[in-house]
Amino acid sequence: MNFKEKVYKVVREIPRGKTKSYKEVARLAGRPGAFRVVGNILSKNYNPKIPCHRVICSDGSLGDYNRGGVKAKLHLLQNERAFL
Repeated sequence: MNFKEKVYKVVREIPRGKTKSYKEVARLAGRPGAFRVVGNILSKNYNPKIPCHRVICSDGSLGDYNRGGVKAKLHLLQNERAFL
């Protein structure tokens, strides 16, 4: 399994209403320092089965979202009752 597939697997396993940081996803996918790569991978994801809106920055900020921007990401997380 390549790194992209590992990232997608980790992100698919984030439960509804929970978040992980790009750094956590990178670590869980086996490359702890590759958090920017994780962001790059997720910026190209358009598969709704991979809930990339659940991945946020380590400082708690939302980061970007390729399907409608930060407002859309915030809306999705609020609908899931994610506590940021």
